[in-house]
Amino acid sequence: MIKQALLGEFEHEAENTRKLLKAIPDSALDYKPQPHLWSVGHLASHIAEVYNWYDATFNQDVFDMGTYKYDKGDISKAANIVAKFEENVAAAKKVLENADESAFMNVWHMQMGGHDIMPPMPKVVVARGFLFNHLYHHRGELVAHLRASGNTVPGLYGPTYEESQAMMAQMK
Repeated sequence: MIKQALLGEFEHEAENTRKLLKAIPDSALDYKPQPHLWSVGHLASHIAEVYNWYDATFNQDVFDMGTYKYDKGDISKAANIVAKFEENVAAAKKVLENADESAFMNVWHMQMGGHDIMPPMPKVVVARGFLFNHLYHHRGELVAHLRASGNTVPGLYGPTYEESQAMMAQMK
């Protein structure tokens, strides 16, 4: 039952992530609201990368960030980031579909150099916090970056302000 609930949320939220990533124009990829923050391109690439962590979460008890390698590809075009997202989300969905629900309470560790860099926790907690909620946090940042750079964003949980204003105007 837990796996089915996770899969339902995964599929719904992957579609929201897809809509957001597809809304990024190439002209916004280098935008940073402040010098110390990630650019739109780096943030979008990181969002796509989160889906690459499903295998290490569900099929391993230790995720070693010291040996972790990820090829984000060419992030100079938004279409490339969307393509990487599609690749990663398909692989993540398969991992989740094939996950052994009896192992969801097994303790998982994120380590670097043999030392925990996150508190050990059950895999199902990692899925909700490290995979799902982490992704939502970065999507929120991406929405703010896109709006701050003058771009429109899609409604993820209903209409955006602009969409709702247009609907209200049509009702008059």
